[in-house]
Amino acid sequence: MNDDDNAPGMPEPKRVGPPEVAPVTIGGLRFEALHWGRERGLPQNGGLVEAFDAASGARQWVLQIYAIDYDPTLEEDVQDIFIEKLKAGPHGTLKVVDENGRHFVVDLATLTVTQK
Repeated sequence: MNDDDNAPGMPEPKRVGPPEVAPVTIGGLRFEALHWGRERGLPQNGGLVEAFDAASGARQWVLQIYAIDYDPTLEEDVQDIFIEKLKAGPHGTLKVVDENGRHFVVDLATLTVTQK
């Protein structure tokens, strides 16, 4: 970093990109955090999990874990809340943690989400 990076009157840098999230495989499905949903026509960036067949790689579904309520008066990128961690849970569940430290559990049989 040089001294010009913090010069008075310079705009603050935008937020850094989303964290790297390791995929998780449970019962023949591989789960990945889908960070850039808007690029794919979805309503938000972050808060989305995508499931793939572990053997073929074919996408099975996308699930919204939590909603992001965007304020139109603010820049969207600073409002994105990304998934930070995926982990296999007990009894056919997927645990999800977001950047704000909120914990969610996905019941993979019913695709229902609860916040813990």
